[in-house]
Amino acid sequence: MNLCLFGAASDTVPKVYIKQTEALGEAMAQRGHTLVFGGGATGMMGAAARGMRRHGGRIVGVAPRFFDQPGVLTDCDELIFTETMDERKGIMEDRSDGFIIAPGGIGTLDEFFEVLTLRSLARHNKPVAIFSIGGYYDELLVFLRKMEAQSFITRDLWTCLGVFSAPEALLDYVEGK
Repeated sequence: MNLCLFGAASDTVPKVYIKQTEALGEAMAQRGHTLVFGGGATGMMGAAARGMRRHGGRIVGVAPRFFDQPGVLTDCDELIFTETMDERKGIMEDRSDGFIIAPGGIGTLDEFFEVLTLRSLARHNKPVAIFSIGGYYDELLVFLRKMEAQSFITRDLWTCLGVFSAPEALLDYVEGK
């Protein structure tokens, strides 16, 4: 499968996130998956790519031209440059069979909510999985439950989304959808 990973580009985050995302990349490569990601050399993006590379996995990077070149991982099997962030997201979505949301900031949340919204509107039928390392996304999940309780979203949302803290369970989920 071509699995898209959305996640932070920052290397200043706690190392536990980096380590666990590298382990996810390793597991993806060992299972024969291709990583489709935002092309970043650092943070969760770089960690997943390093894990993939360590085990011979295929890597497809998609980065906007305005990103600093030292921040882009040039050691990809395929590196696609775009003019805009929207174009970048569109290519990543089109090239992927499933989505993994690793710890990240507002850019990651933007990407997550776009693929989740499109899934809930039946614009795609690809699995969406949150990699909630150390409970990173716990408060977001509480907020989504509040939205559900107040009828802003339906219970059906949870059929579109899996939440995992371990790479193997996450990959079992996306492979089974």
